[in-house]
Amino acid sequence: MPIERIVSFLPSATELLYEFDVADKLFGVTHECKYPEDAKLKPQVISSVINSDNLTSNEINTVTCTLLNEGKNIFELNKKNLIDANPDLIISQETCEVCAAYTNQIQSALEILPQKPQLYSMDPHNLREILESVTELGEILKKEEKALEIVNSLQTRIKKLKNLDYKKSPRVLAIEWIEPFFTAGHWIPEMIELAGGINLISKIGEHSRRMSMDEIVTSEPDVVILMPCGFDTARTLSEYESILKKNPAWNSLKAVKNNQIFAVDANSFFSKPSIRTIDGLEILAKIIQPEKFEDLIVPVNSFSKIS
Repeated sequence: MPIERIVSFLPSATELLYEFDVADKLFGVTHECKYPEDAKLKPQVISSVINSDNLTSNEINTVTCTLLNEGKNIFELNKKNLIDANPDLIISQETCEVCAAYTNQIQSALEILPQKPQLYSMDPHNLREILESVTELGEILKKEEKALEIVNSLQTRIKKLKNLDYKKSPRVLAIEWIEPFFTAGHWIPEMIELAGGINLISKIGEHSRRMSMDEIVTSEPDVVILMPCGFDTARTLSEYESILKKNPAWNSLKAVKNNQIFAVDANSFFSKPSIRTIDGLEILAKIIQPEKFEDLIVPVNSFSKIS
């Protein structure tokens, strides 16, 4: 049976649906589905109970941990919009219960809907699995040819960076949250290695975790890349000013002294397992190997050096 009505619980899936030219079949999205612009006009079936725009990093972390510890949901399901959407297919994820709608919302949706939709869960932890999710969703939507076109294009861009002869590979630390500190896991370590760096602390495919200032200092990074989950470059710069700029331990880092601290648009290019992670890979290459990739064009405002 062809898929005619889709609900996306995952921003990266929403982006991919637009790439597949099936936006006309998309009848429900989340509050985080903001790309492309048209996605903002779709009915929201998922919203957050946390207003992160008005909270500091530490406050966001505290509220999130409290909700999880109490067994409460971080996300709310809009029952009316879901019923109106009447989906044949719901796309969800199992990568992170903090980043997007998770198991509880899926279960609630199945209980509410009179006709049970097909479920597809995107759960990538590395670049290969991100590309595989494109192929798998293409098969579900009968868009195999378009999926192959997308995957081939992304693989071509990856190959331009892969196995290059870098004269020097700096030690790179990517930080996914600033207060408290969290490592950047999943696909980020692989991206750093492909972009010509030596990844520190985290490992490919592993979940992000808390880390201490002592771990950061001991790792002796040459380059630090700040990519707080869900933040753009401007928000990250603001966080740096208020939290890290005057921290003595932080300012003892070699990377700080050498002006090798960078803020990136994590929300667009790093936090989500979307096809735009390949833009993120190119952004990292431009940061980590600036001489080699001086002419590489990346999206405007996608990163900024912090001096």
